[in-house]
Amino acid sequence: MKHFTKEFWIVAIALLCASCNTTHTDKPSQKSVKLITLDPGHFHAALVQKKMYAAIDSVVSVFAPDGLDVEEHLKRIDGYNRRSDDPTHWKESVYTGNDYLEKMLTQKPGNVVVIAGNNGKKSEYIQKSVDAGLHVLADKPMCIDSTGFQSLLKSFDVADRNKVLLYDIMTERSEITTILQKELSQIPDIFGKLKTGSAEEPAVTKESIHHFYKYVSRKALKRPAWFMDVTQQGEGLVDVTTHLVDLVQWECFPEQVIDYTKDIHVLKARRWPTPMTQSQFSAITGMTSFPDFLKKDVSDSVLSVFSNGEITYQIKGVYAKVSVIWNYQAPEGAGDTHYSIMRGDKANLVIRQNKEENYIPQLYIESSKGTDLNTYGTRLTKSFEKITQKYPGVGLQKQGDRWIIQIPDTYRIGHEAHFAEVMERFLQYLKDGKLPEWEVPNMKAKYYTTTTALQLAKRDQPSKSLSFSNPKK
Repeated sequence: MKHFTKEFWIVAIALLCASCNTTHTDKPSQKSVKLITLDPGHFHAALVQKKMYAAIDSVVSVFAPDGLDVEEHLKRIDGYNRRSDDPTHWKESVYTGNDYLEKMLTQKPGNVVVIAGNNGKKSEYIQKSVDAGLHVLADKPMCIDSTGFQSLLKSFDVADRNKVLLYDIMTERSEITTILQKELSQIPDIFGKLKTGSAEEPAVTKESIHHFYKYVSRKALKRPAWFMDVTQQGEGLVDVTTHLVDLVQWECFPEQVIDYTKDIHVLKARRWPTPMTQSQFSAITGMTSFPDFLKKDVSDSVLSVFSNGEITYQIKGVYAKVSVIWNYQAPEGAGDTHYSIMRGDKANLVIRQNKEENYIPQLYIESSKGTDLNTYGTRLTKSFEKITQKYPGVGLQKQGDRWIIQIPDTYRIGHEAHFAEVMERFLQYLKDGKLPEWEVPNMKAKYYTTTTALQLAKRDQPSKSLSFSNPKK
């Protein structure tokens, strides 16, 4: 028998362990998902990669036109890889060139396309990706006008025929105050029944305030110039309102199919611009002047961005109102904020995020007028046990004639972490081979609502008739 040295066996065992480890981690059942990032012009494209996933291959193929958008995206991924706390280990395989879309469709180096960027191109990107038999995880909005909506309807049909999933990134379903608002609305002894409301006092109201100048991953966000062009980014009515319309559907009619041809009636919509000076524009883009494609919206050296809007509509007979406001920069210590109210016949469930709440979203239970607070409080405390059983640590504290929901910090993971939760849900759907039966019809209903509202607002409020000021509500 041949004699082997001690050093030989050490090397041999090390090689064997490495081989076993490679076999274990790279087998198809564990790395069944290979991502393709297409034209990543929005920072959301990077946020889905802020952590690693057991089912996703570490090599991600990127196809994009050469330029600042893809450079900023790769910087963000590199930052995640280099961070000291729980670094990622993504390997970006990058192709840049004018034929980036054709290259992706020809090579198809993955099976899931992540699309987060110029919204004016999304309809084409989505349609061609599902045509090619690729799953799509798209940032909102998936369409920004009625023409795009018709294209989206066709894409859903093609996705169904090709047995691939088409899904949008709805991070706000992961916000703990919204989750608890939904949960409480399903407990009759606490909330009662959702009111029908009226156009003047809707049963559900949601308002979101955002800012052009903001910080992401602890760095000042650099926005592409096209973000301020509504023909590429979309107006406020079809952009952020996507989240709000989604939450109305998700909270008020959980896991119910909504038929946009019967259940949605847009009653009125309005829009107004946010003014932005040249210096403000330069601060968030790094550009010294307005590009040619924005000059159509510039007057007296001030850019008019139609990023604000409001929709009043009926959904399954219930009146709802959603509105989005974009300011240039938040007050000191503040950030993006959210307001939401669901009106029940026993109590209102209200989310506030103002100075009183230190700009942290808080959920309140406010009993209906004329309610005996002692009797209601006793019933509330008993029924609230359903919440504490499902969400340990969540508490209830009386504040005068209302109650505040006490939420431990462990549940407040932050907006950026919500992208990972969306990805985890999507991975489960891929494993199941299908979306929940209500998701596709409800995505159709959502985008019908936003694009119909834009069409209505443009008809009733031509751009030339609007000033920079926020019209009175």
